[in-house]
Amino acid sequence: MMSYFILIYGVILISLIVIIYLVKYTFSQDTGTDKMQEISAYIKEGAMAFIKRQYKTISILSILTLFLIILCNYIGNSSKGSNIALSISFRTGIAFIAGAFCSALSGYIGMYMAVHSNVRAAAGAKKGLNNALQIALKGGAVTGLAVTALSLLGVASLFLIYGGISGDDTLIKEAPSLIVGFGFGASFVALFAQLGGGIYTKAADVGADLVGKVEAGIPEDDPRNPAVIADLVGDNVGDCAGRGADLFESTAAENVGAMILGVALYPIFGFKGILFPLVARAFGILASIVGIFLVKVKNDNDDPMKALKGGFVITSLINAVLLFFVIKNMLSGTLENGTQVNYIYLYGCALAGILLSYIFVVITDYYTSINHKPVKDIADACKTGAGTNIITGLSVGMQSTALPVIFISLCIFISYKLAALALPGIASAGLYGTAIATMGMLSTCTYILAMDTFGPITDNAGGIIEMSDAPEEVRIITDRLDACGNTTKALTKGYAVGSAALATFLLFSAYLDEVKKILGVPLNSWYSVDIGKPEVFIAGFIGAMLVFLFSSTAMSAVSRAAQYVILEVRRQFKEIPGIMEGTAKPDYATCVDIVTKGALKEMILPGVLVLFVPLIVGVVLGKEAAAGFLMITTITGVIMALFLNNSGGAWDNAKKLIELGSHGGKNSEAHKASVVGDTVGDPFKDTAGPSLHVLIKLVSTLTLVFVALFS
Repeated sequence: MMSYFILIYGVILISLIVIIYLVKYTFSQDTGTDKMQEISAYIKEGAMAFIKRQYKTISILSILTLFLIILCNYIGNSSKGSNIALSISFRTGIAFIAGAFCSALSGYIGMYMAVHSNVRAAAGAKKGLNNALQIALKGGAVTGLAVTALSLLGVASLFLIYGGISGDDTLIKEAPSLIVGFGFGASFVALFAQLGGGIYTKAADVGADLVGKVEAGIPEDDPRNPAVIADLVGDNVGDCAGRGADLFESTAAENVGAMILGVALYPIFGFKGILFPLVARAFGILASIVGIFLVKVKNDNDDPMKALKGGFVITSLINAVLLFFVIKNMLSGTLENGTQVNYIYLYGCALAGILLSYIFVVITDYYTSINHKPVKDIADACKTGAGTNIITGLSVGMQSTALPVIFISLCIFISYKLAALALPGIASAGLYGTAIATMGMLSTCTYILAMDTFGPITDNAGGIIEMSDAPEEVRIITDRLDACGNTTKALTKGYAVGSAALATFLLFSAYLDEVKKILGVPLNSWYSVDIGKPEVFIAGFIGAMLVFLFSSTAMSAVSRAAQYVILEVRRQFKEIPGIMEGTAKPDYATCVDIVTKGALKEMILPGVLVLFVPLIVGVVLGKEAAAGFLMITTITGVIMALFLNNSGGAWDNAKKLIELGSHGGKNSEAHKASVVGDTVGDPFKDTAGPSLHVLIKLVSTLTLVFVALFS
């Protein structure tokens, strides 16, 4: 067993070395003119102020939740004896705090690198497209490596501490259940980080666009707009800090869920079936490092998106090769009847997951990229006004849910059946096959997260170039990278939804295994959930309702916070007339402060809803009803997230397409209509949609943590 831990910690060490190199590379780049540095300083100051206040709020909520976890787990396990109940509750609580801390740290690292990379990418654009691309991607790669390495470090270390290396079979099999709190802590912080950041970024963006671009007729990122700095800050606290925490909790929760399922196959694979997710994730980090360093464009006319996709394909192919050897080494064995496990079928499960990640990238790119029909259709609809733009965008978003659902379903079905063939007669084999597929899909997580952080870095770079009056040819480069960044952010959201769908099926299965343990049912046996029972049906109904209610509260929060910004921007335009002539400087700090207060206030209600509704369902309606709640919440949440993410991304890039010259270009009637569509899409794609990724995993980890309390 020690050899596997040496491998895992060795990869973590390699990640740290690469991170140090990337940080040195990024910070050695030119920071541009004094004006560019001044604008960057405003962004850094606002971002740091927000995350400090946000994390203070999250810390208070985390401490309250910690006491709830300890109390509920003690009560739920009291039948096992006082000492055992205390041990379980405190170890779960420690795992929760560790997960919450690592998730918060992941978000902070993502934001820190983004606010220091943006000005360097802006300055790099003066030297050409490839230079700016390298700075933005490598700055984002620090986030990707830090998030995945931290997740691996946290789960592996807790597994060791809780008896994973003791040599005692009982302790080894119990350890994964004890560290489920790590996934819940990560999800808890990710929810509030994504919510708060998403509300902030879209309130500032909507306020800046509606008053600046629509009412005042000034360009995006114009220094005369009082909300422009708040808008640029929002790109970091929402898309970097929020997404960093989001994908951290994805990797953590899914590792823990797969390890719990591995316990059921302990008689066949031993500890290797439990450790497989961690080893697979370690090799995924190595493959992503190679992919990141191979991305480049030869000249300014090359398509940066093509280069980024090329890196993703290389990463996926390397993972496909590495996972073959990992599965052959770790998932071979002999069944009780003497039959050998067919590891080729299990490898097929991993390939299904890798292929699904690529398919999601292709589908999301099709529906959100400026080069394809859906976005062009929305841009065409802008010619006849905002109304037709909204109708077309909603239609595209709804249509975009079909193919992802079909391919998710195929992946689950294929991986389930292949694993059943590999392990004939083993009831839980198919579920473990879906866990392998999930590990295959998440094997590219490091690279995907690097592409995601690339988006806000290039967005900020474009804003800095605009505000510093850089030459038009430089702005063209940053505009191209910004449009590319919009697509990469959309791709990441699609990837996150796809991985969440697989993961929640995995976590749902892990929940059923925990129920079996409590009821004394053998793990390697069937356990069904009867949707025909009133309690289960009602719980499913409530789960579907929660997704809509949560989305509503998240978008309403953006609307209310944006109104504060709109009123403040209008006030400044009215009371400081020199702003429009460029003779007076806007009060950026007031807008930043208004959005910060609004976002932190508005994130509480939707967050509390997600925490208490599943808990109440489980306590009042029971364990089986909680399973029904999980099932329907997952299905509804995945479809809603796909709709919100893709329609929002398509509206955004339809606006970009017009700004690049289509249908009259900037300041045309079509452009004004596109701004309205983009404004509607903003809370779709950057607040409610990404927060749903977290919701559908948070309810899974929450029910795992509190299952002992359910009736």
